[in-house]
Amino acid sequence: MDAKTEYAYILYETPAAHVARIVLNRPETANAQDTQFLYELNDAFERAAHDDDIRVIVLAANGKHFSSGHDLAEKDWYAHMADYDTVGTMCGFTCAGAERQMAREEEIYLGFSERWRNIPKPTIAAVQGKCIAGGLMLCWPCDIIIAADDASFVDPTVSFGVGGVEFFHHLWEVGARKAKEMLFTSDALSAEDAWRLGMVNQVVPRAELETAALAMAERIAQKSRFALKLTKKAINGAQDAQGRELAMQNAFHLHQLAHTHWLKLYDFLMDPTGLPEATRKALGIKLEEQ
Repeated sequence: MDAKTEYAYILYETPAAHVARIVLNRPETANAQDTQFLYELNDAFERAAHDDDIRVIVLAANGKHFSSGHDLAEKDWYAHMADYDTVGTMCGFTCAGAERQMAREEEIYLGFSERWRNIPKPTIAAVQGKCIAGGLMLCWPCDIIIAADDASFVDPTVSFGVGGVEFFHHLWEVGARKAKEMLFTSDALSAEDAWRLGMVNQVVPRAELETAALAMAERIAQKSRFALKLTKKAINGAQDAQGRELAMQNAFHLHQLAHTHWLKLYDFLMDPTGLPEATRKALGIKLEEQ
């Protein structure tokens, strides 16, 4: 893909001077993320990052919900990887077993989220409605989160036998104890809860979300591009000096162990007994009678 590519699931806009707005545009699936969706999103982020006229990037979403997370209904996950030029240096996409699964997730889940976190320009996520599991991996890498008052944030993956999404940033977003509660219970955080915990910068009425995000972007865009880059690098570097990168790698490898465990038991990446019956039926998963 390049800057002239027409995306199927992403819109790229420049709503104000020095501001790019990337819009998730798959509302019929609540912006569920399949392989093409994520590569298009990564391309849009790179387009904004490489444009020296852009100083701030806004990530927004069309539809009722910001993102319902990974698209579990996607078929032939691994075959689709051959359609894209991978951006990381990992290998194993054409191999078998856990090596192939790990390579894919290291590229398009943890890998993309880390790349977006380290874009040398301020990024603002504008979140409305539900932000579920993989949806967190789109807004958490952003520097600022502005939430509509109807927003909610949830990582239900422990209910499916996995210890959290691949970009395991819960601790740095809400603190250790709340992260444990969030994961152990699979309960959602409201926009107000997220603001109180410091995960969200502002909560605004739904009708004002787009305006609030753009206003923040325009204020920031008045600053020196180089000063913004250095400031972001300093703050991200402080987090990493606390051990964030090592902790993220450890959590990612435990995540892969969980996948291998459930594949051996059920030939599925998660514990299907934790999935809603309608989801199991849609995926064609049949459980043995107990």
